Amino acid sequence: MIRHTVSFTLKHAAGSDAERDFLDAALVLAAIPGVTRFERLRQVSPKTDFAFGFSMEFADQAAYDAYNAHPDHVAFVQERWVPEVERFQELDYVAL
Repeated sequence: MIRHTVSFTLKHAAGSDAERDFLDAALVLAAIPGVTRFERLRQVSPKTDFAFGFSMEFADQAAYDAYNAHPDHVAFVQERWVPEVERFQELDYVAL
């Protein structure tokens, strides 16, 4: 199992319609075959200044690779992520 996570901050004002629209648009990722346990998360710790996170799981590397190449993922990254995300950190985990 691979757990794919990304922490990020948007260019949009907190609580804005644009922020809400971006987070709603991200639900397209949950429908991509192979994605399980998709979550949109709001960061609450004072130890980091990232505002949000996405977390999802994949059964194996093949499912993760298929997700990365899926047209809906590619379109989301190009049309929403690149223009609207200010900064991010991506981490992928496998269990020990």
